Amino acid sequence: MPPLQDHPLRYALTNELHARPSPVIAVPSTAVFLALKPAQDAVARDRGSDRAHLVDLLDRHGAPHPAPEATHHAAEAGRHGLKWENHTEFTTWMAHAEGLTDRPFDPAAFDVFPADWLEAAPGVRVTSILFRIEEMPLSGGACDGQALGRKLDEWFVAESLAAVAVLDGAAVVASDFRIDPAGHVRMAVFVRPETGARRIGRVVQRLCEIEMYRAMSMLGLARARAVSAEMGALDRRLAALQAQMAGGASQAEQVLGALMTVSAELERLDMASSFRFGATRAYEAIVHDRIAVLREARFEGRQTLAEFMRRRWDPAMRTVKAAEARLALLSERAMRAGRLLSTQVEVARSAQNQEVLRSMDRRADLALRLQHTVEGLSVVAISYYAVGLASNVAAPLVEPFGMGKTGVAAVLTPLVVLGVWLALRRIRARLH
Repeated sequence: MPPLQDHPLRYALTNELHARPSPVIAVPSTAVFLALKPAQDAVARDRGSDRAHLVDLLDRHGAPHPAPEATHHAAEAGRHGLKWENHTEFTTWMAHAEGLTDRPFDPAAFDVFPADWLEAAPGVRVTSILFRIEEMPLSGGACDGQALGRKLDEWFVAESLAAVAVLDGAAVVASDFRIDPAGHVRMAVFVRPETGARRIGRVVQRLCEIEMYRAMSMLGLARARAVSAEMGALDRRLAALQAQMAGGASQAEQVLGALMTVSAELERLDMASSFRFGATRAYEAIVHDRIAVLREARFEGRQTLAEFMRRRWDPAMRTVKAAEARLALLSERAMRAGRLLSTQVEVARSAQNQEVLRSMDRRADLALRLQHTVEGLSVVAISYYAVGLASNVAAPLVEPFGMGKTGVAAVLTPLVVLGVWLALRRIRARLH
């Protein structure tokens, strides 16, 4: 086969399919997850700081460095498997190690991330998770629901606990999505003995993504609440301006200026919120997708992940959507009012222009009449001097015939006047 020239992005785009590999987690294991995000301008952050922070941790464990432009990296950090990912707005860290602590969800599991290293992190914590991964208690080859239920009741808050069987019963996952005294969300994963380590890793990865994107989507709720307060004031101002529009064209220009100010503020709000609202929609879709991928089934009559999100998280997402829709509606109302006011101003200006044109027509008519008057006077004046000149020339010629100068003038006057009038008329016709 002859060599083919590849598209410049072929390998980069194909490698994106493998850019987020799931960890390989054995049973029993303890895993920790951390998501960090700069407090401001997360999208435009210095990615070099994220990589330098990773390199610092790897150097402490003598682990290899990632490629210069890598957005994900997996390494062995002592007895822990370490997985790092760099996302658009945040950076995630996962560490897992075989074995369980005597104390369930012991905060000491987070010691894989040294305290001074965490303090120097280029960002703030969005979420952190403690995982406890152990074998499912069995009775007669089936899951022992009572034994497992006792553990869940001991570890979690029953009122908000969601526990489901996933992947056709291969595992049971549970969490109350609350922050414990150590500052972490607790998640338990009970797996059947025959479940492979890669499948366990995928389950843990999906749970991390559900919590991570749920936490990120809630930033949209905070933004929606802040925007709603400003939108309330702008809505009242816009309603008052629309009421003033009934005052007619006399107030239109003043109202239009105030309306442009409101429109500019709405545009500022839209620019400041569009990215956050768009990101929230994307994160919401990812959460629903990750829950669907788990193929959850009800476990011992407890609420499912989908039910938990529907009752406790979906209202927040609807609030974000309502704020986004309200902002768009206010902007559209301001645009419509602006167009109407602009039309009123244009109509008023057109009436003024028509009045100016009528005034100009009147002045032009007066000027034309004055011109005709001046032309008549010009004929008389030119004729007077022309008759005088012609009389002086003709008088000596007709004197032998007994005609005086006065008679010559009397004869020449009508002829000269007619000639001058015809000459001026011809000149005016040429000008027109």
